[in-house]
Amino acid sequence: MGYTSMFDERLIFLDVEGEELKELFEEIAKRLQQQGFVNEQYVEGLLAREQAFPTGLITQYLNIGLPHSEPAYVEKPFIAIVRLKNEVKMKQMGDSQEMQVKDLFFLGIKEPKEQVGLLQSLMALFMDEGFVKAFIETQEVQEIYQLVTQYTK
Repeated sequence: MGYTSMFDERLIFLDVEGEELKELFEEIAKRLQQQGFVNEQYVEGLLAREQAFPTGLITQYLNIGLPHSEPAYVEKPFIAIVRLKNEVKMKQMGDSQEMQVKDLFFLGIKEPKEQVGLLQSLMALFMDEGFVKAFIETQEVQEIYQLVTQYTK
């Protein structure tokens, strides 16, 4: 798949607080900006895109969010993994139905043509029962990093 290099242990955030999606996006945008992955317009881009094209996804084993912005706000490609302490409301991809989500993968895409492939490979990942079981049970940053890089080779 070739997306392994987009994962970074510094971008795995566990037990993140966030009651609302906007608050959560602002917090993650701040962390990504501090590390040079996004610019200061990223949070607006993220919120605007989410409003126009919701990114919540209900899979057989896990509800996930795949928020992303326009490439203009991304400084270098990344996939940030965020696990919340509590679920947050999000709208579903496609039909905008409200759903609850606790695990989000923030996608930093520099090349628009790569977006579809990346989304497809992540969706395939979350349809893999073995991966999802291991992902849910894993509580350590390093173990999550090893798991996702092992499965996305």
